Formats: sequence, C-alpha cells, structure tokens
Amino acid sequence: MFDSILVPTDGSPGSERAFEAAATLARTHDATVHVLSVVDEHGPTDDWDYDGDSPAEAFIESQADHVDTEGLSITAAVREGVVHDAVLDYADETGIDLIIMGTHGRTGVRRFLLGSVTEKVVRLADVPVLSVKADAEPGTISFNDILLPTDGSSGAEAAIEPTGTLASETDATVHLVSVVDTRSLGIDVGSTVIVDELESVATDAVEDGSDQLTKMGVKAVETAITHGIPYQAILDAIEDTDADLVVIGTHGRTGVDRYLLGSVAEKLVRTSPVPVMTVRASDVGEES
Repeated sequence: MFDSILVPTDGSPGSERAFEAAATLARTHDATVHVLSVVDEHGPTDDWDYDGDSPAEAFIESQADHVDTEGLSITAAVREGVVHDAVLDYADETGIDLIIMGTHGRTGVRRFLLGSVTEKVVRLADVPVLSVKADAEPGTISFNDILLPTDGSSGAEAAIEPTGTLASETDATVHLVSVVDTRSLGIDVGSTVIVDELESVATDAVEDGSDQLTKMGVKAVETAITHGIPYQAILDAIEDTDADLVVIGTHGRTGVDRYLLGSVAEKLVRTSPVPVMTVRASDVGEES
C-alpha cells in the first residue's frame, strides 16, 4: 500500500524527523521517498540556506549523517505556491500513498498545529498523513506497537487497512481500544443500561476490527475497552501499551460535522507523545 511516500520539507527539525520516519517505512515497504520543498508565494524565501542544486536535494544530503539512505529510492522536487496546496497537488500528481510531516515548521511554531501547514494537509489529504513531533529524539522512530482507537464509525473503519498494512509488514502488535464516552451520562436509574449499551457497541467495534486485521495477516492483536474522555483515554492507552504509533480516522461519532477541527484526531495530533497517522474516510465531503 505504501509504495510512494511524500515528505514536504522546510529544513526544520520536524522535517528531519519526518524524513527519518519515511526512511524507516521505505525500507519495510520498498517504497520511493519523495522530498518536496515548497517556496511559499506568501512567505519569506531568504531564510533558505542551501548550497545544493535545490532545497530538496540539499536537505536530503544534510540528512545522510544521521539517516541511512543507502539503497533507498529518493526523489527531490521543488514547487512554488501556497504550501499546503502545493503539497496536496504534488501528492495527487505523483500518486503518493502516504504523506509524512512534522507537526510544525516555519509557519507553525508558535501556533503549534492549529492553522499550520500540517493541520491543513491532515484535514484535506485523500491519503493517510503521518504527523511526527518536531522535538522527537533522532533515532527513536519505530513501529513495533501500534495503537488503533475505534468506535465502529466509518472514520474508524478507514484506519484499519493502513494499520493492517503496516503491522503485517513489520510484525507489529496492534492494540485495539474503544473508549466508552460517559461524560454526558448522569447518575440516574437509566445510566447503567446506557453504559451497558455503549460497552456492547465498543466490544463489537474492537472484535470486528480484530477480525479484519487478522484476515490481513496481522499476527498479534490485543483489544481493550476503557471509559472516559476519548482523547485523554487514548493518551493513557499510549502509555499503557508503550505504543510507537497511533492510527486514527479523521472523524468519528462526534466529529463528522466538524470535520477534523476540534475532533479527537486533531487533539491527538497536537498532544500525542508518539507519531499519529490520520486517515480520512472516503465518504467525507470537502470542507465548506
């Protein structure tokens, strides 16, 4: 599935961590890595400090000291325009299967993710987007334990296939977790019945997901049901499972109308201590 991986770069630490993740996955999937530099038509260009033929080529050369690129197929490209539009257009034109980006770069340090190029790409990309923290320690990217939150929605279903693709190739363990969101339940006579119903839905979601992953060749699948505020419970699950990666749909039961903004997925991309792969469900319309 991941035959072609795109890493947009602005030379920031986030770009470096994204390139490291791309190299790791490219070796596993025998993929081509595309490194794209975009000259922002609305931003400054005098902060580029490269001696190579192009910013993308120079960035690749600069990573050779701490990323093993020997044997990898790497393509360098440069585009001009609005950065997130250029990234999305390049992905469409070249048949990219996965985009890997740092959670912030030149335009997003103070605003962290909200409003940044990465956030826009996560919202709009038709392919999975892997977000990597800019402050992640070099050499720590791995995919041995994958956390897959699910609520049985179409958004959650969309994340199963890329998870299975990753896990089956790397022999990773997939930790399926469904969070019973009890925030709106009061202490009354009907609460127990409602919780039982929610737990039944959660159980069905993890069982169905486990069945699908097993059919895809994933050998190790663990399931869990937990309670609480979804994104906080997922953060706890990251720690409990020692997950290296979270894969999640860009919308779920509470996020369809609001698309990504304010959803569980968006909060996780902001706050997760490990990389997060967001997968946009195919039935999501364009943002209005």
